[in-house]
Amino acid sequence: MPVPEASDARIDEALTVAVRIKPGSSRSRVGGRYMGPYGPALVIAVTAPPVDGRATEAARRALAEAFGVRRAAVSLGAGAASRNKIFYVGGSGVEITRTLHRLRDG
Repeated sequence: MPVPEASDARIDEALTVAVRIKPGSSRSRVGGRYMGPYGPALVIAVTAPPVDGRATEAARRALAEAFGVRRAAVSLGAGAASRNKIFYVGGSGVEITRTLHRLRDG
């Protein structure tokens, strides 16, 4: 089943966010755009290595911090073993969508 673009999809009041992970970076950073298999993706650089899900967990935490939501409000939807992932972010719909556009599209 194809995944809709991140800015259009809502599942159970959660925003679907396509993400491109850059593990092993010199510093953690959330921002930028990457055209991935799920459409325009938000780039997340993390210092954690891509081993045993550490980079995915670091990305989940960074995403929660960037969106100003609890870590429990961010869950992985697809791409556990890939740099291209889908996360679901719960929270206030309008503010979360604005934050996504600001981070991804500048």
